[in-house]
Amino acid sequence: MNCDIKVKTWTDLMTALYTIPKTNHRRFRSDFVYRGVASASWGLDTSLQRLGTHAAEVEHPLMRSFVKYAQPGEIPSGNLWFRLAAAQHHGLPTRLLDWSVSPKVALHFATAEQDHYDEDGAIWCVDVVAARKLLPASLRNLLDQEWAFLFSVEMLEQIASLEEFDQLGKEENFVMFFEPPSLDARIINQGAIMSAMPGVGLDLRAFLKMHPGIFHRIIIPKSLKWEVRDKLDQDNVTERMLFPGLDGLSRWLKRYYGAGPKTRVRKAAKPSTQRSKTL
Repeated sequence: MNCDIKVKTWTDLMTALYTIPKTNHRRFRSDFVYRGVASASWGLDTSLQRLGTHAAEVEHPLMRSFVKYAQPGEIPSGNLWFRLAAAQHHGLPTRLLDWSVSPKVALHFATAEQDHYDEDGAIWCVDVVAARKLLPASLRNLLDQEWAFLFSVEMLEQIASLEEFDQLGKEENFVMFFEPPSLDARIINQGAIMSAMPGVGLDLRAFLKMHPGIFHRIIIPKSLKWEVRDKLDQDNVTERMLFPGLDGLSRWLKRYYGAGPKTRVRKAAKPSTQRSKTL
């Protein structure tokens, strides 16, 4: 089953992202979370998996050292999921993946890397309501008790170790989505969501393909990327807003005032030995 939606125009793209049926609350609120990638060829590998085949062996040492060497007060909670979210947010390789509740934030990440403008980009769209039906009963019940759409780190506090979490997937794999704590304006402005699977080596892309009803991808052709990028800038969906501070401001200005689409420079014609005709 092909779960890809290939768009050709900005209008096609907006239709694909914002065709949202009314919910039970009679509101146009999406059940999806979104992840933008610069290349449609990329999978859904975590930063920990990208370390290599020894990823499972170094997960605990990484987290132990992260907590050990952090300055006092930098990680103000002993909650496992708070610590994992903080580690992911600050660039430590973890088993988590970043998502957003905002389609246009995902579009930003699909079009921010100009080194990949010669490749089609993609937006992964996962139906969280459908995905929660695949959760273990204990986790589903927790969401029901809290009347919650997504987990918070506080709701997950009863899972005190990664070993306990991995045990939940012993019979059946699943993917869990949760809201990270509001560590700073970056997380807030990006509408950040994070996902986790019960095992370092589990392949989220393979899992989703086994359950095609819970996801689809929107393919952004390379020919459309510059138009998308310029319109996102006009909508103020930029590094300046998503990465508040001087670093984000500088990244936005560098891109905004940088070279635009590459154009083919025509070579000057060789002088002709014949007199050209006059028009």
